[in-house]
Amino acid sequence: MKYKLTALLPLVVLLSGVSFTGEALATEYIYRDLMANTLPSPGCASEAEAIGHASKPFNINKYSKKFCQSQGYGWHVDAVKDNGKPVCQDCSGANVGKKQCHLEDVVVTCKRIKPGSVGMLPGKS
Repeated sequence: MKYKLTALLPLVVLLSGVSFTGEALATEYIYRDLMANTLPSPGCASEAEAIGHASKPFNINKYSKKFCQSQGYGWHVDAVKDNGKPVCQDCSGANVGKKQCHLEDVVVTCKRIKPGSVGMLPGKS
């Protein structure tokens, strides 16, 4: 009896709810290019250090994610097209001669799944 059940189990798993229709369903996306600026670094440093901090891959990824998420629900980063150019400002007070830098004109391509391109649609398999 046990052998019959173990032989029947793979057959049931194979045939349960799996439909091979022969056509591949491709997910369609909506793309949008954005251009934005990052925020200045929190502290003051020499110009080379401040530019290095502003241009770190971590900061570029963090801000590009924020840029896409500001478009609304479901928007994600597809690619960073341009890292932008560093722009520095002089610090005042006790940090005279040091600078704060940020990136201007960062270009990011965002994507979102096109509504109705995936999921359960009535009358379609």
